[in-house]
Amino acid sequence: MADEMPDLHIFGTQAAPAQWLVVVTAVAALAAVLPHGVWRLSRNAITIAHEGGHGLVALLTGRRLDGIRLHSDTSGLTVSRGRPTGLGMILTAAAGYTAPPLLGLGGAWLLAAHHVTLLLWLATALLLAMLVMIRNAYGVLTVVLSGAAFLLVSWLTSPDVQSAFAYAVVWFLLLGGVRPAFELQAKRRRHNSGDSDADQLARLTSVPPALWLFLFHAVSICSLIGGGRWLLGL
Repeated sequence: MADEMPDLHIFGTQAAPAQWLVVVTAVAALAAVLPHGVWRLSRNAITIAHEGGHGLVALLTGRRLDGIRLHSDTSGLTVSRGRPTGLGMILTAAAGYTAPPLLGLGGAWLLAAHHVTLLLWLATALLLAMLVMIRNAYGVLTVVLSGAAFLLVSWLTSPDVQSAFAYAVVWFLLLGGVRPAFELQAKRRRHNSGDSDADQLARLTSVPPALWLFLFHAVSICSLIGGGRWLLGL
């Protein structure tokens, strides 16, 4: 029994999974991102990370977070109070599209260091913290279901299942973090509504929306490459 305790410790390390399992979880995550029908459902998880990124950075930069709404069409809204201009507002606006891939990159770093349990509990804690700020029923439902999935896997499943789940989640954040920037680019090409994060950032900084889109692409693609190398042990 004493030999098993380090594996149960939240800051302990777990054995690295077999390489084939890492590849299988990557394929599973890709299957959740590429097909349009599946993406319409799985994109809700990316929206949680997107709006959570807005909310977290708003708090870190001294803004007052009023609430977060998540909608069934996978859109979301984060409302914060503070100066309408300045660095805090810029960082808050820029955090949405960059949050999912950067969370994936951080998760890949933890998994490369064999901290599967720590990753699962950190994700659960972040979802619980976000739940306090959700202001609509659909948002509560999606965050509760997501948090429950992490909690149940952490408590009730074997280390192998936990590892597979953690790798699949991180792959999904890395791969799913790439697609929204392309969707935003296509949306702006069809009809420039002027209400996207890139447009808001352009108004805040006088930097063209195209350059902010380039930043979103750069962060997501670089995170995928770097995180993928960590996950694959390259």
